Amino acid sequence: MKPIPLPAPVHYELILQLLERQTMSAVSNDPNLRNQVNQLIITLRKAAVQQKHLEEICQFSSVNVDHRWSINHHQGSTASTPD
Repeated sequence: MKPIPLPAPVHYELILQLLERQTMSAVSNDPNLRNQVNQLIITLRKAAVQQKHLEEICQFSSVNVDHRWSINHHQGSTASTPD
């Protein structure tokens, strides 16, 4: 079975840091927007935990995970160079 492509965990951390440090302070005066951003943060944290759980299941089932750093990432691909 081919490795399962999943986002690299750093992607969750990057988005969470942006939301917690910059977005939350930008909406600090609006309780409704602050609540919406907080809900988004909670949802992303849940998604990160759910992915971690999926990775553990894969490891237990001997299925490899390929953490992707971008949508264009292909494991084992190399850039060709002209001769």
